[in-house]
Amino acid sequence: MEFDKSHMTSLFENATEGIILADQTASIVLVNPSACEMFGYNAQELVGQKVEVLLPTRYRTGHVQLRQGFYHHPTDRQMGSGRDLFGQKKDGSNFPVEVSLSSYQQNQKQYVIAFVVDITHRKEIERSMLEQQKQLEKVTNDVRRMNTELEAKVEERTIILKEALQRLEQSQAELSEALDKERQLNEIKSRFVSMASHEFRTPLSSVLSSASLIGKYTTTEQQPNRDKHVKRIKESVKHLNDLLEDFLSLGKLDEGKIGAQKGPFQLSETIHDTIDEVRGMVRNGQEIRYVHEGPDDAYSDKKLLKNILINLISNALKFSEENATVDVTSEATDGLAIIRVTDKGIGISEEDQDHLFSSFFRGRNAINIQGTGLGLHIVKRYTELIGGSINLKSALGEGTTVTITIPINENQHDENNPGH
Repeated sequence: MEFDKSHMTSLFENATEGIILADQTASIVLVNPSACEMFGYNAQELVGQKVEVLLPTRYRTGHVQLRQGFYHHPTDRQMGSGRDLFGQKKDGSNFPVEVSLSSYQQNQKQYVIAFVVDITHRKEIERSMLEQQKQLEKVTNDVRRMNTELEAKVEERTIILKEALQRLEQSQAELSEALDKERQLNEIKSRFVSMASHEFRTPLSSVLSSASLIGKYTTTEQQPNRDKHVKRIKESVKHLNDLLEDFLSLGKLDEGKIGAQKGPFQLSETIHDTIDEVRGMVRNGQEIRYVHEGPDDAYSDKKLLKNILINLISNALKFSEENATVDVTSEATDGLAIIRVTDKGIGISEEDQDHLFSSFFRGRNAINIQGTGLGLHIVKRYTELIGGSINLKSALGEGTTVTITIPINENQHDENNPGH
């Protein structure tokens, strides 16, 4: 027993935890060196004192009731589970502790033994970890915020870059379009200079030549020769007049000075009159045939329609051989007039057909035939002025068919041309 008692004494004296033994009145009976060091007392100062002397002043009154409850129902347990417990040193300073309680009876007296651990260092570590966690959360939030801001800036920069690229592409497209228009304009100028120098020089040369020769035929017997040259002069002057008319028409169209003047007329009668006007252009053996189907009442711009037909029929005659037939047909149906002019002339290549309605353009196989290259361009614009459309089909060496479709019903025409 002496051996066992010495071991117990050694454990009590050398334990790193503070050990405090109190009796049933909560008076301290024993206190080990670790507890004395922990609270800053010596054993003599604590023995006989109530355990509340080791508690912070603010908790002492409440603790009396708590320990009385423990003495009535003693159980081994850890105090303050889920709460922070504090001890108070002799100098009045507080420090965090963990306390475990055990109870036993001896000689019909109840004793409570408390095991106390100073957890100041642990709390400092916990506070440090908590502070580090807060800092980490703050850094994390800052990083998230910066990422969000960065993503927003990247998205903003991306949008700005896209807009800049779009503007650049648009500028490039506009520049390309401007260069293309300039190139087309230069081509038109070149074609115009080439055409004008040729088309004006030929009839003027003919006029000068015939005028010079007329003076040589002075006798009555030479009247037929004079008549021949007078006729040649008239034809040349007419050709010059036609050239000027084309230029004037194009200028008026570009300036917006030509508009549709609509009114009622008889479709077949108008086409017959137009054919009669161009019969003077018919060459040896050439014939113009005309057929009309459907109602005859029409409502459109009669003058523009005649100009369109004069151009188309004269082209058909000009590009056809002698003894050839030009067919003109008109059909009125569902408020539309479909007019076709067909020839069996030299035809137009597929490559040239893409440019036929451009100003000053002439087919490669028509270079040696008189013309300005404005006819079909003017026809297309006249047709559009009266709300119509134009279509061309041709095969090289086989002939050409030009079809125009125009509204001839008054209400329908107004719907197609609300501005007129």
